[in-house]
Amino acid sequence: MSQTSLNVAREPGIVTLTLDGPSNANRLTPEALKELVRLVNDLEKDEATQVVIITGSGKEFFSAGVLSPAIRTELSKEEIVEMIKWGNKLFDQIEALPQVVIAALNGEARAGAAELSLACDIRIASDNGSFCLPEAVWGGFPGGGGPVRLPDIVGRARALDIICTGRRVTAAEMERIGLVLAVHPFDQLMPQVHNFAKQIIANGPLAIRGAKRIVNARINSGFATARLLSDALRSAVEFSQDVAEATAASQEGRPPRFTGR
Repeated sequence: MSQTSLNVAREPGIVTLTLDGPSNANRLTPEALKELVRLVNDLEKDEATQVVIITGSGKEFFSAGVLSPAIRTELSKEEIVEMIKWGNKLFDQIEALPQVVIAALNGEARAGAAELSLACDIRIASDNGSFCLPEAVWGGFPGGGGPVRLPDIVGRARALDIICTGRRVTAAEMERIGLVLAVHPFDQLMPQVHNFAKQIIANGPLAIRGAKRIVNARINSGFATARLLSDALRSAVEFSQDVAEATAASQEGRPPRFTGR
């Protein structure tokens, strides 16, 4: 598998993290995730930074995520479950950062990368950006917090629509349903996101960090229970016949024949 590097750009009050692996669809490879863990650990103690921006390189993908049917064939079930739980812990850390975290969706956010964007406080997209949780097509369901976070953002019915159909949500629809705060032309995305970040950091750090703590405290009351349920069900479904069938169908170029087992 080609590797994805994580480029870091710093300016006063703002850190921009760019997933850089265009030949690999900016995939969240194990090495990229480990580097992201290291950077997040540093950001937890960083009092000078008030805004973190996460984006991808190129125009096609924000990131294609962690797993795919092809990648599954290279891993054991135990490795997949462990990777999902590890990713969950990282996404929870990102959500809990004291800084305001913005996902700048320069292209498609797919699977685990879509769930990464949900762990960010704010999402802003380019007009070619999109969002997709395709796990139902693979016989499973999103295990990186999607079923927990998405209903709080777009509502229960829309969340079930997006998760259970596995369909691609366009930039225009993302803006309409409140999944992203704004949509900009591709060449204006990063300038607009940086201008927005500068508006935030012009204000008092105590106000910014305090507001985030209060908002998170309000929405997190039921999060732990939902997270435990998600982890338990996701681990069980990984060993199901349906997931094995979806992987085989992908390899054989045919539609999967699900049995619900």
